[in-house]
Amino acid sequence: MNRFTAILILIFSFLLVGCSGASIKPDSDGLNVVASTTIVGDVVRQIGGDKISLEVLFPIGADPHTFEARPQDVIAISNADILFLNGLELEHTLEPLIEANAKGLVVEVSEGIEALPFEDSHEESGSSEEGYDHAVGDPHVWMDPNNVQVWVQNIVKTLSDTDPDNKTYYSENGDKYLNELANLNQWIRNEVININVNDRKLVTDHETFGYFADEYGFRVVGLVVNSITTGAAPSARELSELEDKIKQQNVKAVFVGSTVSPTLAQQVASDTGVKLVVLYTESLGAKDSGVDTYISYMKKNVELIVDGLN
Repeated sequence: MNRFTAILILIFSFLLVGCSGASIKPDSDGLNVVASTTIVGDVVRQIGGDKISLEVLFPIGADPHTFEARPQDVIAISNADILFLNGLELEHTLEPLIEANAKGLVVEVSEGIEALPFEDSHEESGSSEEGYDHAVGDPHVWMDPNNVQVWVQNIVKTLSDTDPDNKTYYSENGDKYLNELANLNQWIRNEVININVNDRKLVTDHETFGYFADEYGFRVVGLVVNSITTGAAPSARELSELEDKIKQQNVKAVFVGSTVSPTLAQQVASDTGVKLVVLYTESLGAKDSGVDTYISYMKKNVELIVDGLN
């Protein structure tokens, strides 16, 4: 988002909020809660249940690295009792609007997770997006369900502290979901066994699978865009070097996220003669899509990775 667009949205948002006169009423009598991404939103929903009214800012299929806020997003931020963010700069395009409009609690659910660092090559290649702070580390923490357990703890505490009358409800939902995440973690380990250790090599469209690779014994051997963000563009030399690496290391597939343009990844896969596999990375799918919850989304991705590397 450029500075001029951000200023226009801010001005328009103040006019809308001023005209509305009062906050948007939640669907229930509970807390008015806003989540940034569909993934954060699903985890919040598992814990908050019918005690909260939940709104998700980023639409299904939106790329958080390039998302531009709409006037209705500003109103939602302004009227939220709690705003749950992924954190680690994933929502950097929203920061000016949050600072100007948020009146309730702003909580980063990734607080307490040790972020994976980035390689120095991100800065040296010039592939970083202007205004994006790489120093905070990789924000894609949800690709390891053990990190989402930290999310659950942060969400339970926040909801319980804000709405103590329903503390037991949030705690019980949190415990139930923690058990589901533990089962998911074990399921992933059982599935990964089906991939030969020498074939556990990932080439992805940008830096998304670091936590997954670190936890489950994979190596990210190449990136189509050598960056945290999809807004960067590789040079012809970088693409050529990536294609050489794919051939030399006998990589079996190139994985591209469903929220980004597949053009470059298609080119790399075509040039090297390997499979192109579309994964769900930064957004859940629509209702009844089979990937409309975090757990179903992770299972589908693992199934696609196993199939792609076998």
